[in-house]
Amino acid sequence: MTLLPDVVTFWHGPLNRLRQTCLQSQVAAGHKVTVYSFDPIPGLPDGIANAEAEAILPHAFSEKLRPAQPDGSWRDWTTLQFSDFFRMRLMARRAGLWLDADVLLLKAVEIDPAKPFFAWERPRQIGNSVLYLPPHDPIVTAFENLMKQDELTPDWLALRHRLTFALHRLRGSKRLSDIRIAIFGPAALTALADRFGSTREALPRKSFYAVHSQPKRFFEPSDFSALISDPEIWGLHISPKGRGSSVPVPGSLYAWAVERFGPTAAPAQAGTTSP
Repeated sequence: MTLLPDVVTFWHGPLNRLRQTCLQSQVAAGHKVTVYSFDPIPGLPDGIANAEAEAILPHAFSEKLRPAQPDGSWRDWTTLQFSDFFRMRLMARRAGLWLDADVLLLKAVEIDPAKPFFAWERPRQIGNSVLYLPPHDPIVTAFENLMKQDELTPDWLALRHRLTFALHRLRGSKRLSDIRIAIFGPAALTALADRFGSTREALPRKSFYAVHSQPKRFFEPSDFSALISDPEIWGLHISPKGRGSSVPVPGSLYAWAVERFGPTAAPAQAGTTSP
């Protein structure tokens, strides 16, 4: 049995043009979209709900990651790492399908609520930009147990990460969050999926990551007709590389997306795609 899930995500700070467009594409695909945050989000498009993040994972949890700036603001990659834990807490709450705010949907996503839903981002790494896990999935349980620790040191670290952490400890660091931006993200998801035998559920890379490692295919003029017409591509996770607020270049996939998924775009019927 499949269903059309609600889409959920977390955001901290203002939204740039790229994220606004991607969120609008998720609504246009027929999903109810909720963005969790600690403060009101400037520029949140109409039709997208804003919910209080504190009720899911308290702001104070960030203190286990990297120390805040003197003014109390999060530094460096704290937002990214916090969101890695936040999405797992949403999975435990049966909140819906997690999509990063920079996932451009080309059609509605239907899931089997009893099975994991994710895709390969690289040949040996599952991405967590698109994620659904049943609430009692062992991956969710592993993260719930980890969140109870003060040190946030998981038992699924790869050997290279354990060695790197050991070197950091010799230099005085006690936080695993210091060693690698995505240490709690795709690397953790992949290790746990392999441990619990759920890598077999991973969708092919092109399902969501066809342009992820090649942002030029999205931001620069090109023939993108094959991307938006391929029935095996559900959406595109965009890696903006600093271009999220740029003006779309005519002839680019970005320009097409902005034109198609503007504020007046009509919602598509669930399960359909109209390139």
